[in-house]
Amino acid sequence: MSQKIIFFDIDGTLYDHDKQLPDSTRQAIRDLQERGHEVAIATGRAPFMFKDLRAELGIETFVSYNGQYVVFKGEPLYQNPLNKEALLRLTDIAVEHNHPVVFMDHEDMKANTPDHEHVTAGINSLKINYFPEHDPTYHEGRDLYQSLLFCQDPEDKEYEKQFPEFDFVRWHPFSVDIVPAGGSKAKGIQKIIDQLGISPENIYAFGDGLNDVEMLKTVANSVAMGDGHEDAKNAAKHVTTNVHEDGILNGLKMVGLLD
Repeated sequence: MSQKIIFFDIDGTLYDHDKQLPDSTRQAIRDLQERGHEVAIATGRAPFMFKDLRAELGIETFVSYNGQYVVFKGEPLYQNPLNKEALLRLTDIAVEHNHPVVFMDHEDMKANTPDHEHVTAGINSLKINYFPEHDPTYHEGRDLYQSLLFCQDPEDKEYEKQFPEFDFVRWHPFSVDIVPAGGSKAKGIQKIIDQLGISPENIYAFGDGLNDVEMLKTVANSVAMGDGHEDAKNAAKHVTTNVHEDGILNGLKMVGLLD
């Protein structure tokens, strides 16, 4: 069997909705690796938010920040930072509207507002045991790969109109990701594919959310989780069972990677 590369989203895909890794998923990843396949992660999370998961699963290749910071076999491969000037302007407007912003680079994240209930609710939902410290100037002169804007639908639509430099992807009722316009997991994956020189039929991807849609449309062998967003399921070539119902294992069987 020729080597395959399989990209997995984390939240709602590898992790169930309690942020736990199902035993069947853990074993399935090991089985893939024992068969000589490359297992990688493609997530909206920052690298420091899934360090323990990478260590547990022995994964050294990943697409983080929805494609903006890519690492191949432990070494940085591609970086696509946010437009610094536009982020300064956006932050000024956000402050005027009491919309907190969390600034994120490859090592850390800082909040421009201390002790805001929407930041607390959003970050705590990730269950990462890590909370951003207060630093309202962290975005000045620094390469940032993603930021979190805390506002509710449809308040984000006004930011979309004013800032074509960015894409805004909702991940929580209180928050949207801010990423460079046109950036996506799919483009981050392509950087790794170019490095590997692997053919399209040997590329697989699993996801469940809105930030997985382009990845699921683009990758030749794509699988959406059964309890994923309808747009993700419509974008994927296959739909497996729910994440907590052995969704990863069943999906890998569905596409012929495991027996």
